[in-house]
Amino acid sequence: MLPGSIQISGETLSGAEIRDICESLRENSVRLLSLRGCQLSERDFGHVCRGVAESRSLAQLNLNLGIVSNINRVKQLAEALKTNRSVQSLFLHGSPLTDAGLALLNPALSIHPSLVALDLGDCMLGDEGINLICGLLPPDGAKSGLKELTLSANPGITSKGWGRLAIAVAHSSQLRVLNLDYNPLGDQVAGMLAVAVASSRTLEVLDLEGTGLTNQSAQTLLDMVENYPTALRTLILAENNISPELQQQISDLLSEGEEEEETEAHEVTTREKNPWICQNNSSSQMVLMTSGLGDSLLAETEM
Repeated sequence: MLPGSIQISGETLSGAEIRDICESLRENSVRLLSLRGCQLSERDFGHVCRGVAESRSLAQLNLNLGIVSNINRVKQLAEALKTNRSVQSLFLHGSPLTDAGLALLNPALSIHPSLVALDLGDCMLGDEGINLICGLLPPDGAKSGLKELTLSANPGITSKGWGRLAIAVAHSSQLRVLNLDYNPLGDQVAGMLAVAVASSRTLEVLDLEGTGLTNQSAQTLLDMVENYPTALRTLILAENNISPELQQQISDLLSEGEEEEETEAHEVTTREKNPWICQNNSSSQMVLMTSGLGDSLLAETEM
């Protein structure tokens, strides 16, 4: 039987329910475990962590909205992740980690062999936390690293911290999705991120919703998209003080780039299958519909 999922939201979990969850984890019958916003005792949280440590099937662990609520729980989760080898996506959005908590968790994250997606949104992080996160975005060729990173709503991070992250993003050989929405970034940080995107060969999605940007940022991003070949496909600029015209220009340019890439990929595939087709026959061009990056990551976790 293929591993299934356990998804519970906003419930107070009983000891019997926790025992069932842990048994499923030990039997390797769970691929996705989500306890988003649930209430469970300290003892039961420890039981869940031991189940996570023993599981060989668990690919996605969602502990969003305050499940990891104190340092003791951070320590237990860190111990579980040191033993676990299967988790690919870890969601801790809305956990009061602070930099101190992330420092305890970081050694386990750094050595985990499978982790590719990490959500640390609204975790009360600062610049020290960013320094740790940058270690999870190793430079080209160093080792595998994160493909998807969420740092939404961490207003304690300063422009110095964001600048450090921009450098790491520019040199990362893995990162494909970066969510920075609802941080007070401003135009200065947006300029640093534009340089990072122009340097990155992998970043496909950048979420800057509600980050205090103006037309100045938009113009910089427009120039970047227009003049530099990037992997970027989606740039989210909603809830900023940016004119609809500039947002539309950026969107149009990104759409054009994606259509050109899809057409080229189709032509290459067609030539490989039918080498006798004339290469300059432009009448047979086709634009293929592609799924979102989230779907591709999900497909990877099913492998």
